[in-house]
Amino acid sequence: MNAARQIGPHIAPPAMCYYEPLKGSGGKCRGCLVKVTAGSEKDPRPMPKLVPSCITQVQEGMVVENTVNEQVLETRKGIVEFLLLNHPLDCPVCDQAGECHLQDFSFEHGVSKTRTVEERNTFDPVDLGPYIKLNMNRCILCYRCVYTADQITDGRVHGVMNRGDHAEISTYIEKAIDNDFSGNVIDVCPVGALTDRTYRFKNRVWFSKPEDASCDCEKCSGKVTLWYRGDEVIRVTARKNEWGEVKEFICNTCRFERKRTSDWTLEGPTKISRHSVISANKYTANTIFPAFPLKQAAKEYKQIDDSRDTSFLVPQKQLN
Repeated sequence: MNAARQIGPHIAPPAMCYYEPLKGSGGKCRGCLVKVTAGSEKDPRPMPKLVPSCITQVQEGMVVENTVNEQVLETRKGIVEFLLLNHPLDCPVCDQAGECHLQDFSFEHGVSKTRTVEERNTFDPVDLGPYIKLNMNRCILCYRCVYTADQITDGRVHGVMNRGDHAEISTYIEKAIDNDFSGNVIDVCPVGALTDRTYRFKNRVWFSKPEDASCDCEKCSGKVTLWYRGDEVIRVTARKNEWGEVKEFICNTCRFERKRTSDWTLEGPTKISRHSVISANKYTANTIFPAFPLKQAAKEYKQIDDSRDTSFLVPQKQLN
């Protein structure tokens, strides 16, 4: 997975459960399955089955087929269908819409029709404390939030309960998640299962303006992204890289209590990928260079040899 990411996003397999900063993550969703046609330079035999790229060690001379193998592409269609088996189609009302990894995954590898006729599993929304809302209907059981609570907090109070199609994320006896870094489970969730209650239904992400900011915080690095609606800070999140992963987690004080610009030192607009819906209407005139396409068009221009008779055409100025 990481070797493919070094090449570029056009080669990297999709990842729904793998999260590089979290130890032990990966191998749950099977969305990153690839075909290894040569195991290594010393042992060039192909692997008999598709393997998850996130937990497969890269070796010298390994040959991996990711975007060109028909078996891989067909399998990913099946994985998308499986992940959407119980996932509700409520993107129009989900706060994660526009930055949802499952949306991207299903758009790139899914199909337009569903074969599901069975009734979906449904759960009632649950408040996991004053800041976090759990919509278990949307959960894909990636375990990211469980690993986050295990590795960056003192005491995890939630986990995966039950087994099989009855498995769900829950707290022990409805206990609230109230530690200083609990809000980070919102950032690591690839879907809209865990959302910010202070931001819930306030705005669409493509209508907001992200700005990088920092502060002197005793608990965390203080490096965040502020999301503006006009002059109002409507939410605060940790900074994410191009893979949607948080490298430096932030505390609840920075995330939920510092909602004024005066609390922060602004560093400039957040770098957003041009293909992302978040970038809509975010690029100002000084970042667009019209001279380049004009020069490119002039360079590539070719005169068309058209010797057809045009005497019968009515001049444009005579048209009424």
